[in-house]
Amino acid sequence: MQLADFDFHLPEHLIAQQPPERRGSSRLLDARPSRPLCDRLFAELPNLIEAGDLLVFNNTKVMKARLFGRKASGGRIEALIERVLDEHCALAHIRSSKSPKPGSLLEFDGGIRAQMEEREGELFKLRFSGSLNVYQILEQTGRLPLPPYIERAADAADDERYQTVYAKHQGAVAAPTAGLHFTPELLDQLQANGIRRAEVTLHVGAGTFQPVRSENIAEHKMHKEWYSIPAETVEAIAETKANGKRVWAVGTTSMRSLEAAAQSGRLQAGEGDTDIFITPGYRFQVADGLITNFHLPKSTLLMLVSAFSGIEHIRTAYRHAIEQQYRFFSYGDAMLLTRAEAT
Repeated sequence: MQLADFDFHLPEHLIAQQPPERRGSSRLLDARPSRPLCDRLFAELPNLIEAGDLLVFNNTKVMKARLFGRKASGGRIEALIERVLDEHCALAHIRSSKSPKPGSLLEFDGGIRAQMEEREGELFKLRFSGSLNVYQILEQTGRLPLPPYIERAADAADDERYQTVYAKHQGAVAAPTAGLHFTPELLDQLQANGIRRAEVTLHVGAGTFQPVRSENIAEHKMHKEWYSIPAETVEAIAETKANGKRVWAVGTTSMRSLEAAAQSGRLQAGEGDTDIFITPGYRFQVADGLITNFHLPKSTLLMLVSAFSGIEHIRTAYRHAIEQQYRFFSYGDAMLLTRAEAT
């Protein structure tokens, strides 16, 4: 397929620049195939999922991954930590007038010092000095990395709102945004309705915003992200399916984790890196349903949802969302989807 197959015009005012006033007050487009599109509220979700169904959440936690400082030469520099390697080393994207060379010393705000050791593709390996580990450094001096289409700096409110209420494991540089709609009260209501819950971890990388530059999408190379599937999640999924119930991925990151772990044809517990690229024609192994936000034109995530529910169905749903003034992207509204052949 061609990149142009996934393009659409989005009025700029529909790009959500702020979260909704109250967490969980977003709208929900019920876009399950073979049903009329239905405008709902996200708070209605417990009534749309059946008792015995399983929701799979991504419990990653967003790091305050953005650091600002100067090179030894005095030039300004910005680092976006992509992956923490160990207590003192991390891979980072670097923005500066000239890229630092191996051995260069960098000084970030707060007196934090690091040495650039080597390049790894587009990333720079940094070794931080001092007694603090990388996570402690980021928590004390880093800033939250909002997506590039949010045209403002992160503030104190974002520290809470650009994080799911069930976030556990630090390592992401972008939020699993479908999860931002869930409140403790909504999770309690889902449980009270007999809807089960399981978790995976996928540390979302900055590459999630990387544009597809190849007109032929088959030529696009995905970035790698680390994921982990616990044994209890595999067991919960197997039990759910044995009972004839559905497995719902909460967000495309949960979906990618599950599909990556099922590439052998059977879902397996474990951890590792994945660069799985899901496009129309892909045969899904695990999830029957998907809760997701609205995605960027020409993005790999738009390709994923098109593969899941059908490209023409997604085009229709997105046209409806634009006509009805839904809010788009990370702080925007959500949609409910099922697999095209499992409606």
